[in-house]
This record gives sequence, C-alpha cells and structure tokens, in this order.
Amino acid sequence: MPQLPGVDPRRQVVCHVDVDCFYAACERLREPKLRDEPVVVGMGYEPGADHGAVATASYEAREHGVESAMAISEALKRLPQRTDSESGEAGTGYYRPVDMAYYESVSEDVQAVLDDTAETVRNVSIDEAYLDLGDLAWDDAEAFGRQLKADIEAAAGVVASVGIAPTMATAKLASDAEKPDGLVIVDPDSVATFLKPIPVAELHGVGPVTAAELRERGYETAGDVAAADETALVDAFGERGRDIYRQARGEDDRVVEPKGRPKSLSSESAFPKPTDDGDRKRRKLTALAADVTERATAKDALYRTVGIKVVEPPFDVHTRERSLSGPVDDPKLVEEIAVDLLAEFDDPAVRKLGVRVSNLSFDDREQATLGQWADGTADQEPVRLSHVRRSGETDTQLELSQFE
Repeated sequence: MPQLPGVDPRRQVVCHVDVDCFYAACERLREPKLRDEPVVVGMGYEPGADHGAVATASYEAREHGVESAMAISEALKRLPQRTDSESGEAGTGYYRPVDMAYYESVSEDVQAVLDDTAETVRNVSIDEAYLDLGDLAWDDAEAFGRQLKADIEAAAGVVASVGIAPTMATAKLASDAEKPDGLVIVDPDSVATFLKPIPVAELHGVGPVTAAELRERGYETAGDVAAADETALVDAFGERGRDIYRQARGEDDRVVEPKGRPKSLSSESAFPKPTDDGDRKRRKLTALAADVTERATAKDALYRTVGIKVVEPPFDVHTRERSLSGPVDDPKLVEEIAVDLLAEFDDPAVRKLGVRVSNLSFDDREQATLGQWADGTADQEPVRLSHVRRSGETDTQLELSQFE
C-alpha cells in the first residue's frame, strides 16, 4: 500500500517477550517450595508413572540433561523423581503433570500487561508475544524493557526475557540471548554486530538438518551466512536459503500484527518538532484518518469506535474516542469525528497524533450512516477520555466518561 502524504514511513521498534520455562514457572507460582529446584512438567504424565513426554524442564533440570520432548522414562533416568517428603535430595527433581487451564489463567495476567503496554500485540503462543512499540526512542528502550519485565512479574508472578530490536526476527534472537531473566537491546546500528556470532542453528526456521548442512558448507554463524553469496545459498536451499540469508543480515520486512482478525487499526505520526499550529494538526490528523480507513477497507473491516491519540511534550499521552450506534465503513465520518475530538487540543503544543478505529467487525451488518448522524437518528455514546503521564519508568493512568 503506498504511503499517504503526512504519514511517516513505516518504522518498527519490536519487542519480543518470552516467559522463561513458563509451565515450570507456573508450577513454582502455585508451589513456592519448587523455587530454584529441578522441575519437570510432563505432557501425558501422571504422578508416579513413567509415560508421557517432557513439556518443559526448568533450567535446574536441564543441568541434568533433561530436555523438552524427551520421554519421561528417559528424563527419570537422568533426574530421578523426588517425593514430597524428601527435602533437597541431590540429583532428584520434582515432576508435575501439565495443567493447561491453570497456565492459561497465568497467561491472561501476562497478556493484560502486554495489552496495556502496546497498541499492537501479536501472540504466538501461551508464553510468547511480539509488541510494536511505535516510535519509542532507542535511548529509552532499556528503561522500557526493565519496566515491562517488572510489570509482568508483579502482575503474573513469572519472569520474562525481553528482546527489543528493529525487526521481529532480531527481537526474537535478542530475547533468547541472555535467558533466563534476560534483557537485550539491539538498536539499528548494532544489528550486524549482534547477529555476527550467533550459531546458524539459532536462526528462525533452521532445524538440525539444515544447520548441519550449513556447517558442512562452512557456515557456522549468522556472520558467515551474511558474508556469503546469496545466489549460492538459494542454489543450495531454494527460497529458504534466501530467507536464511536475509535473516542473518538483519533484514525482515514482517510487520507486527495480531493473529487472525485484528481488534483495532491505528495510524500515528510525529511532528519533527512539537507544534501548536491548529491547521498543521488538522492536516496531519486528516492524513492519518485516510490512512487508517484505507487499511480498514482493504481488510473488509467495519468499525464502531473512532478515537484519537494526542501526545504533548515531553510524553503526556491523551486519548479520546467516540462510539457509533452500529458498525460503519465511512472514511469521511472518521475524519469528521477525529477532527472534532481534536478541537480540545487546539491550543497546546503537540508532538504526535494518532487515529484509531476499533470494535471491528467483518460481517455484513447494516451500517450507521453519515446521514443518520446529520439528522440525529443515530445514538451517540459517551466520549471516553484517558490520560497517561509517563515519567521515567512510572506510569499512572486516569480514565473517565463524559457525555457531550
């Protein structure tokens, strides 16, 4: 889709969050005595039995050679089961069956933190997600990451490793780099240096067979692959070789998007310098409204709520939104509502603006029309307001509703 005038070129700061040994962490949350002890969680395992497979092994259990997907019978040979009456017997560990309902409840607590942190979150598993951090300054990335880790631990009681980088592939490698309890920031100028020593087996989509073939050809690290001839890799591995080559060079054009149908769509853009010029604000907002509604139309999405985001210096975030009586696909209406909501911010200096459509639907329900708004036959719901003041690593938020 071509870039619309007044909208910044697409730029991502991607955060990858991965909860360390999630199933084992949940079991420790439920049973504090398991903390710092070897813990094995088995799929298809029953207490006292030796069938099933290892779903998760804590780092302490891994020191005894227990690995994910290993048969429980083999794990028990390497790490005999400790009974609850035994206290700290060397060379033994605790075994627990998978309790997915409990793990999902903990995951929901983690998810709530992620949803409060970023506008766009892509969940890839029960314990792993990507966040699009928008225009977060790289100088602020470490403080952001530390706060996010602290928020997850406070809300869910589990520890996550976090990687922040310009692309999804590099962010994933960053979160893996210093597990457990890791935080790795890879800014755009550091991508090549970060990737260079990473073993080829750790690159996304490279399994044991492909890793062995790469090593046989002299490619031990991502740096070796990045320095190779792309054509030679494509000849040897097909299009997968091209993917491996691009990943090793830090090239990844994927965009962080929710799996399946999105719940909302937004477009944001910053001014080069904060401005209090009302006309400039309105022109910027109009361009953003056009961008977000074009994307909604391309996805066959109807929307029921229109909102704006206004960021005042240094980083005071305000949001306003208005809900319609029914789902619509009406770019002109979105523009009019956005500009109307912006009127509250005519005077203050603004550094960034955004437009968001939410409460999306993808069916053929009858739309509320602009004409209904004009003649007053459509019900208008309250304007919702939110203000977030960000200072250092502390966020406070106040929300209220107000009828116009």
